[in-house]
Amino acid sequence: MKNLDAAIEKIEAELDEKDHVREIALKSSRAVIRLSGSALKNLHMGESAEEKLSELKDEVSRLSSLLGDHPDLVRTGYVENAFQEYAEVGMVLSLLKKDDVPLPEELGIGSVPYLLALGDTVGELRRFALEELRQGNMEKASRYLDRMEDIYHGLIRFDYPEAIAAVKHKQDVARSLLEKTRGDVAVATNARRLHDRLDDLMKQSDEG
Repeated sequence: MKNLDAAIEKIEAELDEKDHVREIALKSSRAVIRLSGSALKNLHMGESAEEKLSELKDEVSRLSSLLGDHPDLVRTGYVENAFQEYAEVGMVLSLLKKDDVPLPEELGIGSVPYLLALGDTVGELRRFALEELRQGNMEKASRYLDRMEDIYHGLIRFDYPEAIAAVKHKQDVARSLLEKTRGDVAVATNARRLHDRLDDLMKQSDEG
């Protein structure tokens, strides 16, 4: 059967190509996740992340170009996770530099990875807030807390089935981290006020 042979050969060629692209995309996604983790580590340590960020952007660009003719692969878990990790780095960097998050189109990713990255960014901001508290910088810690609240209030606006946007877990985790951080900042602020009050009393005693 001529038509059957032609159809089988055509489909086989298409699937061979897709399988090849999938393998490359899997390796590229792993590289994006690895570079994203390294970049975040540098940011938390106060070190330059420019080299890692440059590599990361190049890898994301290659991955996006690779999947241009295979949009169905973009929704696979490993690709979405890679874009999510990349977006998280972009958000953290933008918050540190501009006190705001970039738009999805600025990052070149879809809405769902963007939302999930927002949820994870809350955890990164908590880490920054705790470090500022450790150093006694209440004002900076409070600013990170404010941004955590901003993001959380944005996230809870989304109430869709998991098949559309699996954001419910991110919302729950963000709420928990926000409550913990709010408590940490309150305790540290009260401790600082008490310390300052005791210092004032000691000075008054010495002057008397």
